[in-house]
Amino acid sequence: MLIYSKNYEAMNIRDQRNYLIHPYYIMMGLLLMGVTALFVGFVGSYMYNRLQSGIDPIQLPNLFYFNTLLLLASSWTIVKTKKSYLSDQTEKYKLYLGITLLLTTGFLISQIIAYIQLQEIELFATNSTMSAYMYLIAGAHFAHVFFGIPFLALFLITAHKKMKSPITVLLYFADPEKKRKLDLLNIYWHFLDGLWIILIAFFLINYLIG
Repeated sequence: MLIYSKNYEAMNIRDQRNYLIHPYYIMMGLLLMGVTALFVGFVGSYMYNRLQSGIDPIQLPNLFYFNTLLLLASSWTIVKTKKSYLSDQTEKYKLYLGITLLLTTGFLISQIIAYIQLQEIELFATNSTMSAYMYLIAGAHFAHVFFGIPFLALFLITAHKKMKSPITVLLYFADPEKKRKLDLLNIYWHFLDGLWIILIAFFLINYLIG
C-alpha cells in the first residue's frame, strides 16, 4: 500500500509537469476576476447614483461589523486547516475544517438577522436607490459565501470518511489533488474575506464623509 501511494504521487507529479500553471488555478483566477468586476460595477454604480442624486448614504447595522470578525476568524481557521494538512495533523485538520464551517454558517445566519433588523426599521430595498444597492452588494457577497459552504462540507465529510486508519490517512495526505483543491479553497476564502472588508470600509467611509 505504501508503494502504491508513492507511485500514485509520482505519477501525479509527472502529470503536472505539463502545466506551467494548473488549469484549476487559471479557472479560479478567471472566476475571481469576474467577481471583482461585478462588485466594482456595483460600487461604481452606487457612487454615481449617490453623487448624481445627492442622496444620503446608508448606515449599516452594527451586526455587519460583527460579521466581519466572523469572516476574519474563518480566514484564520482555513489557514490553520492548510497548515494541519501540510504537517499531517489529522485531528487538527478535521477540527479546523469543522470550525471554519461553523464560523461561515454563523456569518450567514448573522447576516440574515441583520437583514431582519433592517426590515424592522423599515429600511427596504424599495426605499431608495442607495438602499437597493446596499441590499444588492451585501446579497451578492452573501451568495458567494453561501456557494462556498458545500465545498467546505465536502472536505469535512471526505476527511471523516477516508481518515479512519493510518493507511487511509497516508493516502489522503499523499494525494496532490486534495492539496491543490485545498489551496484553491484558501484562495477563494481569503478573497471573499478581503472583499467583505473592502465593502464594509466603503460603506463606512461613505457614511462618515456624508
